[in-house]
Amino acid sequence: MTSTVPALGTRSAEGSALQAVLLDMDGTLVDTEGFWWDVEVEVFATLGHTLDDSWKHVVVGGPMTRSAGFLIEATGADITLAELSVLLNDGFEDRISTGLPLKPGAARLLAELHQHGIPTALVSASHRRIIDRVLTVLGAHHFALSIAGDEVTRTKPFPDPYLLAATGLGAHPARCAVVEDTSTGVAAAEAAGCRVVAVPSLAPIGPAERRTVVPSLEHVDLAFLHSLMTEMP
Repeated sequence: MTSTVPALGTRSAEGSALQAVLLDMDGTLVDTEGFWWDVEVEVFATLGHTLDDSWKHVVVGGPMTRSAGFLIEATGADITLAELSVLLNDGFEDRISTGLPLKPGAARLLAELHQHGIPTALVSASHRRIIDRVLTVLGAHHFALSIAGDEVTRTKPFPDPYLLAATGLGAHPARCAVVEDTSTGVAAAEAAGCRVVAVPSLAPIGPAERRTVVPSLEHVDLAFLHSLMTEMP
């Protein structure tokens, strides 16, 4: 989708201008949520434990501290959180080294935002070492800044990462459009006061006030993101 859009910042934070776009990474731009689960299964197998498939929806989309902590408690594995985090990050890096699939519409959306000079941030619960690897595929030039889960005191579902990103871009949270794929990320963005576009990956997300649900990024372009702001009171 292509469109002609108004210039950024033609109205104030109380007006209808879209000031910035804040994007989640895993499951939103890159098709990696399943990768994390596969790595978790493999790591725990080496520790002598089998993960229950029902745990998948518990650990997907959240910070590693929460996911890894849950799995340690659920399995009783004899490993520390710090040790497990290293193993999971190592395994994930090995997995994406053989290929990193983008979600449909991701490359087109990033190119459009860049072409129109829309301030854009990558906001992820993944650690910095993972984000930097993924940025080599997404193109670091597409983002004015990136926020990693191990760089904030409280990551998703707390609003801190999105508030930090909005501040870093000089944008008002209410004039930021956030694109997320999990309920954890949606909760963080909404707590920050942002307008949310939910593109569910592994679990359904229902519509709500200040939230629009679409089936894929192929339904999201700059005109669509601007329209979200004009719909606000």
